[in-house]
Amino acid sequence: MVNDLEEILLSEEEIAQRVKELGAEITEDYKGCDLVVVGILKGALMFMADLIRYIKIPVLMDFAVVSSYGASTETSGVVRILKDLDQPIEGKHVLIVEDIIDSGLTMHYLVRILESRKPASVKVCTLLDKPSRRKVDIKPDYCGFSIPDKFVVGYGLDYAEYYRNLPEVGILKEELYNKC
Repeated sequence: MVNDLEEILLSEEEIAQRVKELGAEITEDYKGCDLVVVGILKGALMFMADLIRYIKIPVLMDFAVVSSYGASTETSGVVRILKDLDQPIEGKHVLIVEDIIDSGLTMHYLVRILESRKPASVKVCTLLDKPSRRKVDIKPDYCGFSIPDKFVVGYGLDYAEYYRNLPEVGILKEELYNKC
């Protein structure tokens, strides 16, 4: 699978170090708060699992499945909630954990939906951010890495459900997804 990568953008070690730093920052910011960490499946699973190990306060976990990509490399612009939260969030601090923010459409939609449920706060933590692709005004509160406008896979990120299990993040060779 590594042979399918044009280049490794972030090593396993770089990711682990940054996740540890984010966990410490989140711990400090939410001391004494009732925190619900909401992972966006499937892409954020690895990131969230590692991140919560470094959050040193009690947390509740929940998951949502939100889609705007399907099997494509470009967002359709249509956001669909495929699985909603299992627990109410009213009065709680919510931290959405996402693998990547690209156009921002999905996250903008999700934040609005969750804010309508009257939580104490809603913040966003993303492993990867592509600000050059933004179509709406949204900025993550916690960001692992800003990356260039390249199609990346690994550490939970996929192409047609493959490559999620790579421990690093790499740029997928264009000929593997851009077939004429």
